[in-house]
Amino acid sequence: MRIPITVRGAERLRAELQRLKSVERPAVIQAIKEAREKGDLSENAEYDAARERQSFIEGRIQELESKLASLQIIDPATIDAGGRIVFGATVELEDLTAAERVKYQIVGDDEADIKAGLISISSPIARALIGKMEGDVVEVAAPGGVREYEVVEVRYV
Repeated sequence: MRIPITVRGAERLRAELQRLKSVERPAVIQAIKEAREKGDLSENAEYDAARERQSFIEGRIQELESKLASLQIIDPATIDAGGRIVFGATVELEDLTAAERVKYQIVGDDEADIKAGLISISSPIARALIGKMEGDVVEVAAPGGVREYEVVEVRYV
């Protein structure tokens, strides 16, 4: 299965993998070595913590390598969807209930960050927006009830 992600999101995952391999892994190996030198491992909390950290780092490295192998990198700037909202599009919406405007970019699950205006392709609002165009009104089932948004602008940046 191909996992959609923007160019920026893929770069972020690659950078994390590089940091884990070149900084975190050597640091935890050194911490294990130092803890081992202190003697009895059966009651060595530093050793146990370092081994637990190593397990987490190795698991995350495997997860990232697997994800990176199955990514479908999408550059929003190269998209020509004829004004329709698609993965990677940046949309400006008017919340018709609260009479305020919001701006979101639809991104992959791994890069979603609502505070930064990045919403996951699998979120209810993104699913409701896909395929819509400027001027369309969209209803989204939110925890606080149904909200209506008018699509003000669609950009591919």
